[in-house]
Amino acid sequence: MNAFIKKTVLISGFIAISLISFSQCEILNRVSPDGSMTYYIEPVNFYWTKAKSLTGGIVTDKESYFLELQPVPFPEKPAGNELKDNLELKLSDGKSYMLEHYDTRYIHKDTVMKLVYLIGKKDLDILLNFEVTEAKINMKGDEGVRTYVFKLHKDALKEQLDCFLKEEKEKKK
Repeated sequence: MNAFIKKTVLISGFIAISLISFSQCEILNRVSPDGSMTYYIEPVNFYWTKAKSLTGGIVTDKESYFLELQPVPFPEKPAGNELKDNLELKLSDGKSYMLEHYDTRYIHKDTVMKLVYLIGKKDLDILLNFEVTEAKINMKGDEGVRTYVFKLHKDALKEQLDCFLKEEKEKKK
């Protein structure tokens, strides 16, 4: 019984610490080579197996909001940058929504690929009210559409958007 209690306390402590550290609203920034500033919150894992993973988060330039996703593995950099399809998100309301493709970035000498999607004004309210349950990315070629069923941090995008919007409201006061 004593080992059971110790194990329960240890697990409860770990869950509490991970919830506290995840729910923090620490907005970071980076300057692009063109001099523009973008703001972001550390990316989170939405899906992870030995074969593939999907991480990402919300990014803003203080005018528009974007969803930046990093699928692994990713296809090689194609001639003409073919990965330009819109993103289909399924939310906890059971409906599917489309986010417009904004950019495909291959960085760090093509060892990382990030897909960037524009979050339209009408989509902000939807993402603030519902969790993401699934994302479909067209990887082109033989693979076609890759479906990621969000197993981790389904509410992360909702929390990140809320964090950015709260900061904007506080600065306007």
